[in-house]
Amino acid sequence: MAFASVWNYCVPLTIITVACLVRTARCQAVQAENVTVMEGGTAQISCRLQNYDGSIVVIQNPRRQTLFFNGTRALKDDRFQMVLFTPRLVRITLTNVSVMDEGGYFCQLYTDATHHQVATLSVLVTPETPTVEVKQEAVEGGEVELTCVSPRSKPAATLRWMRNGREIPGVVSQQENAKTFSVSSTIQIPVERKDNGAALSCEAFHPALGGQKRIRHYRLDVYFAPTVRIVPPSGILREGDSLSLTCSVTGNPLPRNIQWSKINDTLPERAEISGPTFQISRLSQSHNGTYLCQAQNNYGRAADHYTLLVYDNVSLTTTVPPTPTTQLITSHPSTPTLLSPSFAPDMKDPGAVVETHSAVPFAVIGGVLALLVFTVICVLIVTIWCSVRQKGSYLTHEASGLDEHGEVQEAFLNGNDASQGKKEYLL
Repeated sequence: MAFASVWNYCVPLTIITVACLVRTARCQAVQAENVTVMEGGTAQISCRLQNYDGSIVVIQNPRRQTLFFNGTRALKDDRFQMVLFTPRLVRITLTNVSVMDEGGYFCQLYTDATHHQVATLSVLVTPETPTVEVKQEAVEGGEVELTCVSPRSKPAATLRWMRNGREIPGVVSQQENAKTFSVSSTIQIPVERKDNGAALSCEAFHPALGGQKRIRHYRLDVYFAPTVRIVPPSGILREGDSLSLTCSVTGNPLPRNIQWSKINDTLPERAEISGPTFQISRLSQSHNGTYLCQAQNNYGRAADHYTLLVYDNVSLTTTVPPTPTTQLITSHPSTPTLLSPSFAPDMKDPGAVVETHSAVPFAVIGGVLALLVFTVICVLIVTIWCSVRQKGSYLTHEASGLDEHGEVQEAFLNGNDASQGKKEYLL
């Protein structure tokens, strides 16, 4: 507590001698101590006296109403109590202090003249934990406006928004009301579905907290359209097996109703639906087809499909790895979108697995047929080639014989030259 200025209630120099002769040659003085207290606490207001000789001491409130007159209560307010009255110190207490009690309390000393000293009472109002107000719903792709409010404090509290250890600058406004202050801080942040559940906090700082802070935690609630994914069974399904599909659905709010259907047909009689689970016991080839799972909330709808292909009870040893197919997703009730596997890498279409395995026997048969056709073609080619080669050799020999016969006839006609010609031919 700080001491106010001290007034020495001594008369001017020409009167001091008389006053000091009459009052044991000593001058009187009074000191008042300033006080700071929390709202609802207890304040001690003290008046210190010097050279007190029994003069009248009066204590008054900020409205100049007399509280005590020489230790006697003058105002009927039980919150004020005289706890000490000595020649050196006069002290009163005020319980359950409010901001309306704030102001200057007068310590008056009546000597030859009336003099007083003021003790200033200051009241601190500690802020409560701030509240968070949301102006409108946070929807995926939009912005959310959050306001942190500290409705009452004195002096005005300091507010700060935090997210992941970093401060988010806000627009601060302040309003005074009956000696207290209302403070607010507003922020606007863009939101996506990944921000759903993100943690933010609003912190309030105040001198009355002694370095501590009041914190209000808040989690973002972001609304978005649902997503749907059918979890397929593993392996090949044959007649007599059981089918179990699970429809995995996300969204905010989470869709309550999940609809199962069969494209271009009705659901089998043995189909059992329990929320997101779809089951068929004792499968047969009549169950083949494409099954659809759909979900919807106020912000959109989505669907995924599964193509079922049931095999005969024939053992197969060849396994072909599955290939991805497309997935049908609608982000809005009136706008369907067909996504290719490149846009849905995490989603495996169970229908593709079944369809791929169905190609195994046809591939084997096709390979054998291709080999037979190739063999027949090769045999035909070789046969035709051999036939053409044999015919060409016969024609060559026939031509050679004709040439020889012509030479012999020519030699016979030429007489003596015939033998020579024949010899040349024989050579």
